[in-house]
Amino acid sequence: QVQLVESGGGLVQPGGSLRLSCAASGSIFDINPMGWYRQVGGKERELVASISSIGTTNYADSVKGRFTISRDNTKNTLNLQMNSLKPEDTAVYYCRLSKLGKFYWGQGTQVTVSS
Repeated sequence: QVQLVESGGGLVQPGGSLRLSCAASGSIFDINPMGWYRQVGGKERELVASISSIGTTNYADSVKGRFTISRDNTKNTLNLQMNSLKPEDTAVYYCRLSKLGKFYWGQGTQVTVSS
Protein backbone atom coordinates (compact mmCIF):
# COMPACT_ATOMS: atom_id res chain seq x y z
CA GLN A 1 0.00 0.00 0.00
CA VAL A 2 1.25 3.47 -0.91
CA GLN A 3 0.10 6.70 0.67
CA LEU A 4 0.65 10.14 -0.83
CA VAL A 5 -0.02 13.39 1.01
CA GLU A 6 0.24 16.74 -0.74
CA SER A 7 0.79 20.07 0.97
CA GLY A 8 1.67 23.66 0.13
CA GLY A 9 -1.37 24.82 -1.79
CA GLY A 10 -3.12 28.10 -1.11
CA LEU A 11 -4.10 31.49 -2.46
CA VAL A 12 -1.48 33.56 -4.25
CA GLN A 13 -1.54 36.68 -6.40
CA PRO A 14 -0.62 36.55 -10.09
CA GLY A 15 3.13 36.58 -10.48
CA GLY A 16 3.63 34.95 -7.10
CA SER A 17 5.16 31.62 -6.14
CA LEU A 18 4.16 28.48 -4.30
CA ARG A 19 5.97 25.27 -3.48
CA LEU A 20 4.01 22.03 -3.37
CA SER A 21 5.27 18.93 -1.62
CA CYS A 22 4.15 15.32 -1.74
CA ALA A 23 5.20 12.91 0.99
CA ALA A 24 5.12 9.25 -0.01
CA SER A 25 4.96 6.43 2.50
CA GLY A 26 4.03 2.79 2.62
CA SER A 27 5.35 -0.10 0.59
CA ILE A 28 7.95 1.80 -1.38
CA PHE A 29 10.92 -0.39 -2.18
CA ASP A 30 12.11 1.18 -5.44
CA ILE A 31 12.51 4.60 -6.88
CA ASN A 32 9.35 5.06 -8.89
CA PRO A 33 8.32 7.56 -11.55
CA MET A 34 6.28 10.37 -10.08
CA GLY A 35 4.38 13.35 -11.35
CA TRP A 36 2.16 16.32 -10.63
CA TYR A 37 -1.23 16.61 -12.28
CA ARG A 38 -3.95 19.24 -12.01
CA GLN A 39 -7.67 19.33 -12.50
CA VAL A 40 -10.14 22.17 -12.93
CA GLY A 41 -13.74 21.43 -12.11
CA GLY A 42 -15.07 18.53 -14.15
CA LYS A 43 -12.34 18.72 -16.75
CA GLU A 44 -9.89 15.92 -17.36
CA ARG A 45 -6.88 15.75 -15.09
CA GLU A 46 -3.79 16.95 -16.96
CA LEU A 47 -0.09 16.35 -16.54
CA VAL A 48 1.86 19.30 -15.19
CA ALA A 49 5.29 17.75 -14.73
CA SER A 50 6.84 14.34 -14.25
CA ILE A 51 10.14 12.95 -13.12
CA SER A 52 11.50 9.49 -13.79
CA SER A 53 13.34 7.18 -11.44
CA ILE A 54 16.63 8.52 -12.77
CA GLY A 55 15.62 12.17 -12.61
CA THR A 56 14.54 12.82 -16.18
CA THR A 57 11.92 15.57 -16.18
CA ASN A 58 9.06 16.45 -18.47
CA TYR A 59 6.81 19.52 -18.39
CA ALA A 60 3.57 20.63 -19.95
CA ASP A 61 4.20 23.44 -22.43
CA SER A 62 2.04 25.78 -20.36
CA VAL A 63 4.39 25.60 -17.36
CA LYS A 64 7.81 25.29 -18.98
CA GLY A 65 10.22 27.86 -17.61
CA ARG A 66 7.98 28.61 -14.64
CA PHE A 67 7.63 25.32 -12.75
CA THR A 68 10.35 22.98 -11.52
CA ILE A 69 9.78 19.42 -10.37
CA SER A 70 12.25 17.71 -8.06
CA ARG A 71 12.44 14.69 -5.82
CA ASP A 72 14.32 13.66 -2.72
CA ASN A 73 14.55 9.88 -2.83
CA THR A 74 16.09 9.66 0.64
CA LYS A 75 12.96 11.28 2.08
CA ASN A 76 10.44 9.90 -0.47
CA THR A 77 9.34 13.45 -1.22
CA LEU A 78 8.26 15.05 -4.48
CA ASN A 79 8.24 18.81 -4.90
CA LEU A 80 6.90 21.33 -7.38
CA GLN A 81 8.26 24.87 -7.33
CA MET A 82 5.80 27.14 -9.09
CA ASN A 83 6.90 30.65 -10.06
CA SER A 84 5.27 33.42 -12.07
CA LEU A 85 1.87 31.94 -11.36
CA LYS A 86 -1.04 32.86 -13.58
CA PRO A 87 -4.80 32.74 -12.95
CA GLU A 88 -5.01 29.84 -15.39
CA ASP A 89 -2.82 27.80 -13.04
CA THR A 90 -5.73 27.69 -10.61
CA ALA A 91 -6.62 24.03 -10.04
CA VAL A 92 -6.45 21.14 -7.64
CA TYR A 93 -2.97 19.68 -7.86
CA TYR A 94 -2.41 15.96 -7.39
CA CYS A 95 0.68 13.91 -6.83
CA ARG A 96 0.92 10.56 -8.61
CA LEU A 97 3.28 7.63 -8.15
CA SER A 98 3.67 4.75 -10.58
CA LYS A 99 4.62 1.36 -9.22
CA LEU A 100 4.45 -2.04 -10.85
CA GLY A 101 1.88 -0.93 -13.37
CA LYS A 102 -0.39 0.75 -10.83
CA PHE A 103 -1.01 4.43 -10.20
CA TYR A 104 -1.39 5.91 -6.73
CA TRP A 105 -2.84 9.37 -6.13
CA GLY A 106 -2.85 11.82 -3.28
CA GLN A 107 -5.94 13.64 -2.10
CA GLY A 108 -4.99 16.87 -3.89
CA THR A 109 -4.21 20.41 -2.79
CA GLN A 110 -5.99 23.53 -4.03
CA VAL A 111 -3.98 26.26 -5.73
CA THR A 112 -5.79 29.52 -6.42
CA VAL A 113 -4.13 32.35 -8.31
CA SER A 114 -6.15 35.52 -7.97
CA SER A 115 -5.78 39.18 -7.15
